[in-house]
Amino acid sequence: MDAQGRGRADDIDPADQWVLNPNTGEYELRLPPSPPQSGVPGPRRPPASDAAPPARGRTAAPGPPRPDTPGRAAPPRRRRGAPAEPLPGRRGRRPAKKAAKGKKILLWTGGTMAFVLVAGAGAAYFYIEHLNGNIASVSDDGASTGGFQKDKAINILLIGTDKRTGKGNENYGDAGSVGHADTTILLHVSKDRSNATALSIPRDLIVDVPDCPTTQEDGTQKVIPGTQKVRFNTSLGQDGRTPSCTMRTVTELTGVKPDNFMVADFNAVKTLTSAVGGVEVCLGKDIDDPDSHLKLSKGTHTIEGEQALAFVRTRHAVGFGGDLSRIGLQQQFLSALMRKLKSNDTLTSPSKMLDLAEAGTKALTVDSQLDSIGKLKDLGLELGKLNTKNLTFTTTPVIDNPTEKVKSTVVLNESTAPQVFDMIKNDVSFTAVKEKKKKEAAAVAARLKGSKAPASEVRVRILNGGADPGSAQETLSWLQVEEGVTKSENAGNAPAELAKTTLEYAPDQADQARRLAAIMGLSGSAMKPGESVQNAQGLPAMTLTLGKDFKGAGASLTAPSKAPEGVQKSTADKVECAE
Repeated sequence: MDAQGRGRADDIDPADQWVLNPNTGEYELRLPPSPPQSGVPGPRRPPASDAAPPARGRTAAPGPPRPDTPGRAAPPRRRRGAPAEPLPGRRGRRPAKKAAKGKKILLWTGGTMAFVLVAGAGAAYFYIEHLNGNIASVSDDGASTGGFQKDKAINILLIGTDKRTGKGNENYGDAGSVGHADTTILLHVSKDRSNATALSIPRDLIVDVPDCPTTQEDGTQKVIPGTQKVRFNTSLGQDGRTPSCTMRTVTELTGVKPDNFMVADFNAVKTLTSAVGGVEVCLGKDIDDPDSHLKLSKGTHTIEGEQALAFVRTRHAVGFGGDLSRIGLQQQFLSALMRKLKSNDTLTSPSKMLDLAEAGTKALTVDSQLDSIGKLKDLGLELGKLNTKNLTFTTTPVIDNPTEKVKSTVVLNESTAPQVFDMIKNDVSFTAVKEKKKKEAAAVAARLKGSKAPASEVRVRILNGGADPGSAQETLSWLQVEEGVTKSENAGNAPAELAKTTLEYAPDQADQARRLAAIMGLSGSAMKPGESVQNAQGLPAMTLTLGKDFKGAGASLTAPSKAPEGVQKSTADKVECAE
């Protein structure tokens, strides 16, 4: 049932029925009393038949969830002894105010500014009880960070499987597929939410899949042995591997530990595109691909449902006819979907928002840290702060596998891939963003400018704050023997672990700090003006704390400031035509 059907009997604006509860900070549906009617449809049940969807435009109001319904949360309780609150707002006819309505719709749908499936799930969180029943979740098996946090950068692993379950999908490719990781994107959103990077990982990339502790259906744990030199897509489905194993594989490959994962099958593409009324894509040539069933002429087209699925599946008809060409097509499609999700045509249509919420929650399987519409809403609102012009799509740099005569797989391009991974780890944008951020970066970089003391005059105490055991002693030996920093000493372990290596120094030690930064390859952000400490001789010294990012004595710790040359990238705000 769409929002136009709900409450329209008395010409009441649906937007006026959603009000802010000052006690919870959430928007809640407040309806006038009405005769008993059928409730909101319950959670998904095991499919018994291909029943037709309920007719649109009915005026049934959502009924309260039954207390004994499994999987449903109890309705909010008011404080004990407090009188019942009267229904807010006026009843009966009320003229609609376009500006106010638009504002309320934006409040409902902050999550639509998010990335594809997140947008669909976070879009209409007012449908909480019903939508919670739509969401399927599986354990993250300890492979995640424990879930995204609002005050940190966010890393979400988005996985599209090639599993052929669902109506109309049995004729696509291998009907017996266990559901491999056919399309994988690591979405990184910066700490300040000013930019994001969507990194595609080719399914045919040769990787090492680690051992994966996996929760079984009966709740027991089983470790699925890892395999070396195999295709990335086997990190899911193969030998009973779950999405948590794909998560561990991505961490091992990139050094980035995802906060959460989301998995979607073929139905996600079909239902989400239909929910928004189709997305516009552009073709630079005619396409007739019998394998994907895509047949479109050169130019722009609005696609949805089966045709949208054919678009993202086609590969033989674009580029070089392989998976890397298909990745570019999928990135174009996702950009188009992002633009449609953010368009006024979607945001101001209550019926589309409800359809989107239904489609998004039904299409998703999420990790156990993200298993409610409330959590998805919070994530969607965080991602909704992003401007699409600062969302960059790029692909893991790869080269053809040199061990193959017939090229069918790829391996990492070791000259550029590490730099791309480091940019994501260090929260470096692939696009030029706000002027304020540029000024902040300039101020940090200024710490490296100025005179440098001789290496023999640098006094520093070295602490291990999360680096590999023995790193402090290794660094001490290297500094003294190879770099001439003889006034250095090993001070043991730091009181707490740090994510990144830091050098703290007093103002009168700035020239020493600049020298040590140059020797060790420290960035301006690693230099922390502060206070000096006394060394073993009672003299003032700086404090170098080796963090988890420490790569070994002599290895530079300066994060790249821009993408390496040759790395293909595009932004979500631009329309590109597939060739």
